[in-house]
Amino acid sequence: MKSLKRVIPFLASVVALMGLSIAPAHAALNPAIAPAFTGLQTDVLALVDMVWPVLIAVTVAFIILRLFPKAANKAV
Repeated sequence: MKSLKRVIPFLASVVALMGLSIAPAHAALNPAIAPAFTGLQTDVLALVDMVWPVLIAVTVAFIILRLFPKAANKAV
């Protein structure tokens, strides 16, 4: 509990410093670069859309593999 009292203020200060360091990053973007970032965002979103079904299938497979031995032991 004593260490938790030290960790919480440390984490709060880290979050505050990160917030302060991100604030200046919202500067105006060069108009010539904006289409490249838009294209990159479109490509990344397309990749994320392709990964979701695989992620769901792998998660379901792990759940089934985890539950199968329990069910098999109860059946015997």
